[in-house]
Amino acid sequence: QVQLVESGGGLVQAGGSLRLSCTASGRTFRDYVVAWIRQAPGKEREFVSAIRWNGGSTFYEDSAKGRFTISRDINKNMVYLQMNSLKPEDTAIYYCAADRGRIVSAIRNIDYTYWGQGTQVTVSS
Repeated sequence: QVQLVESGGGLVQAGGSLRLSCTASGRTFRDYVVAWIRQAPGKEREFVSAIRWNGGSTFYEDSAKGRFTISRDINKNMVYLQMNSLKPEDTAIYYCAADRGRIVSAIRNIDYTYWGQGTQVTVSS
């Protein structure tokens, strides 16, 4: 069992920045893909970004490219999502999710096995 813990959400004005953090309780992310998936009010969950722990390859949903950066700190066993130039449409609950051995073609799917509790991001106009 992998327990994921997110932090870093909050309220920010449009154009501002936030950094989300995710860690796994009691185990390393080695061999895992770690993703950020969000759910806006009244909408389905959607993929935002992911990183392969082994090697550090990154993946982004189109609206996140150029504004969001996913990264990892191997020593701290942490995954970060730096979000810049935030827009009101970025308002959502952001979930950290993880899966072991996920193939590249499935990384943008949202059927990850392990999920955190979510952190609220609210962007005001």
